[in-house]
Amino acid sequence: MATMNISLPAAMKDWVEQQVATGRYANSSDVIRDLVRKEQERAERKAEFDRLVEEGLNSPLSNLTKDELLDRIMTRAEAAVDQRKSA
Repeated sequence: MATMNISLPAAMKDWVEQQVATGRYANSSDVIRDLVRKEQERAERKAEFDRLVEEGLNSPLSNLTKDELLDRIMTRAEAAVDQRKSA
């Protein structure tokens, strides 16, 4: 595994240490890895959402309400992220 040194403001360092103290993480590296992983997943979901919005804007008009369309988009985006996770 590659090594990286980072600098954090004292308040952020304290927060990371508090997360380790809860027992959820073995060390500060685990906290940072989890945060990076979650950010990667969020970025994937956003990219899929943006793609679906663009697809919707470029398709013919639909009889779906805005809420129905948003529900459909979110379901497809979540399924795509789950599929990437299991790949």
